[in-house]
Amino acid sequence: MENLLISACLLGVRCRYDGESCPNLAVEALMERYDLIPVCPEQLGGLPTPRTPSERVDGAVKTKTGEDVTQAYLRGAEQALHLAKLFSCSKAVLKERSPSCGSGEIYDGTFSGTLVPGDGVTAELLRHNGVAVYGESEIWDLLE
Repeated sequence: MENLLISACLLGVRCRYDGESCPNLAVEALMERYDLIPVCPEQLGGLPTPRTPSERVDGAVKTKTGEDVTQAYLRGAEQALHLAKLFSCSKAVLKERSPSCGSGEIYDGTFSGTLVPGDGVTAELLRHNGVAVYGESEIWDLLE
């Protein structure tokens, strides 16, 4: 079976910024076709769980309180890429709208819930290195 990098929160791991998970039932179908390699780039970058919400703006990642956490996000992205290479993952399913994992659209950095076109730090790095990135709403595309 082919290996697939996946956001750990989609598997039910309580690693989101709020200490919760966001399990996705479609992930069960993925398990029949792929060996899943869970990652949480924020934790891999050294951030605690729970943690202050963060959003990406102008290439930086800042918390709601104004702290610049860009370096932690970059470290986590590098670690996720390392795991993708180590396990020969050519595809990844990542949590949508996240400042790390978001693919195609992310929050605008104002903490107002406004979405803008863009990618999270990890999604961008993975894509730049040839890994096809899918959001959780695109899981069925992988199963067709």
